[in-house]
Amino acid sequence: IISTMRAALLIQRWYRQYVARLEMRRRCTWNIFQSIEYAGEQDQIKLYNFFGYLMDHFTPASSERNLISHIFRENNICRNVDWERYFCYKSIEVPKLYSGPHLSFPITCSNAAELVEAFKNKQQLHSRYVLQLLGETWRLLRILPNISQISTCHSKEITICGDLHGHLEDLLLVFYKNGLPSSEKPYVFNGDFVDRGKDSLEILLILFSFLLVYPNDVHLNRGNHEDHIVNLRYGFTKEVLGKYRLHGKKILKLLQKIFSWLPLATVIDNKVLVLHGGISDTTDLHLISRVDRHKRQNRSGITDSDLEDDDPTTKPVDSSRRRVHSLTHSSSTGTRHEVQRRSLQGLNNRVTCSVEEELKERRRQAGLSQSYGDLRNSLANSDSDPDSGELLESYGDEWKQIVDMLWSDPMPQDGCVPNEVRGGGCYWGPDVTEEVLRRHNLTLLIRSHECKQEGYEFCHNRRVLTIFSASNYYEVGSNRGAYIRMGPDLVPHFIQYQANRATRALTLRQSVGRTERSALRALREKLFAHKSELISSFQEYDPENTGLISLGHWACAMEAVLRLGLPWRVLRTQLVGDTLDGMLDYHLWFRELLSNASLLETMYKHHSNLETIFRIIDTDNSGLISFEEFRQTWKLLSSHLQTEISDEAISDLAVSIDFNKDGSIDINEFMEAFRLVGGDLLQNEGDPH
Repeated sequence: IISTMRAALLIQRWYRQYVARLEMRRRCTWNIFQSIEYAGEQDQIKLYNFFGYLMDHFTPASSERNLISHIFRENNICRNVDWERYFCYKSIEVPKLYSGPHLSFPITCSNAAELVEAFKNKQQLHSRYVLQLLGETWRLLRILPNISQISTCHSKEITICGDLHGHLEDLLLVFYKNGLPSSEKPYVFNGDFVDRGKDSLEILLILFSFLLVYPNDVHLNRGNHEDHIVNLRYGFTKEVLGKYRLHGKKILKLLQKIFSWLPLATVIDNKVLVLHGGISDTTDLHLISRVDRHKRQNRSGITDSDLEDDDPTTKPVDSSRRRVHSLTHSSSTGTRHEVQRRSLQGLNNRVTCSVEEELKERRRQAGLSQSYGDLRNSLANSDSDPDSGELLESYGDEWKQIVDMLWSDPMPQDGCVPNEVRGGGCYWGPDVTEEVLRRHNLTLLIRSHECKQEGYEFCHNRRVLTIFSASNYYEVGSNRGAYIRMGPDLVPHFIQYQANRATRALTLRQSVGRTERSALRALREKLFAHKSELISSFQEYDPENTGLISLGHWACAMEAVLRLGLPWRVLRTQLVGDTLDGMLDYHLWFRELLSNASLLETMYKHHSNLETIFRIIDTDNSGLISFEEFRQTWKLLSSHLQTEISDEAISDLAVSIDFNKDGSIDINEFMEAFRLVGGDLLQNEGDPH
């Protein structure tokens, strides 16, 4: 008996250690995925802050500025006065051979249920119905308040869902488990319906159809991905154009309008606040309720009113009235303020400088990370209209409120600091939560925006609750999805799930191993993208050029270059093979690590930025840009990458890659051009080994 007990204790101890090691691997894998995701969002915001900076500060004579003005003006084609004419669906015929779902308007609950069933069976809704459904949604959203007020007294429970990100199977599973939306079963969907997943449009159409049927019982909050600029990078734009080649452009422009009208938050029983991202130390729900939300829609920092009121090709730019803002939480310092003030005052004195010199100087003096507060102070102190400071102050306060709601994340420490990880919004602490909830007489904040392994997570003394409804977000088996049921007692109850059936058959070890391999693959791509910078950093620890560094120096260099906040010493066993007396041959390590890589370093590093830039330049979504747009794009991109490329080289390149000689460049030709130039840059870089 004693031997049996000892054996049982040994087995129990071994199993606990085994599970603990798996859990450590799972957490490390999670950190990799999340760090890479947030780094991508940071790159996205830096890129569009750069576009916004160019739009705000380049002279009217600059061809690059006219290009950027053209980009964002084109996106504003859908104004209210000519909306009916531009988006008219009546001329679109539904062919007799069409076998998908048919909609009648006003839409009914049976129509909405049929739409769910059709999308479950992989059917596609005809573009006529899509445009008609979106048009009706736009009309309804325009009359909704910024903050929806709902009550549990009219129903037993309210269901709250977090990010879906194009995962239709998750939405269908929620409906299967919980029931379809109705007056007896109200829902709150807390933003980020689109991007990343492959069925974003279907999710929107389902949610919009139920919103039209039950406008008092279905509530949609806007997320940071309900933004046409963000959609260019993260897949939704490409998805719509792929599914609706003929009418995709109109659908996208109408969705752009719809996104700008989505409500910003929901309050349940005057006690529970539901919004997508979070809050800051300046969050004011009374101010948010009065914001003209549809004008605050552009991640690049350019609003509808900017485009409607100003034509940079016909009248000069009044920089004092130009609305400038950043996505970061304002945190100005005296020294930085002086740099910004001198930078902007000196701009008009150098209008004769070349575009290249101006870009170089602006980057050196101002950088790409200037905060809204710095620029606001600079413009307020310049020789401008005395009323402009108040206008800018008011606009900036409104803009900051919305950015904080869409982009912010909680942190365990007290305080409120810029969210440098995402590049937008802020990190706020428990003290901020307590103050904001006290000020508005609230008891709980429910938000989404962050993937959680179990689908939900409490923080800040259980006063903040994160809910995330897209299961298998990073990889199959990476996380569960969840939704909340909340009754009149306002106590949240959680229902967890995993939509992919394959994950249910995996053991814990298999699930962790599969996710870990995917995360390490993504991390290796990140290493490949920064190969040159990593080697330079390694060489700083190798002054004698031996090609060898210690593993400690390897870990320090990895973090210094990649800034992912990962436990590199823990990851060393998966990323580093054999060493010589604890010393790493970093050139050999790169060759072994990236032996199967087939894409150029520069292509990997800037692929997402490049494709995003192309889709911004291609304002009509035709897939083509002119030679002149190509040239101007390269001038902007070369500045963004701090790479010098001559006009002659760009012109020769444009002609040479126009393979079909039609006088324009498609996206494949554009990517090929970058690959060729990237290859030349790499060849000139040299390798000591």
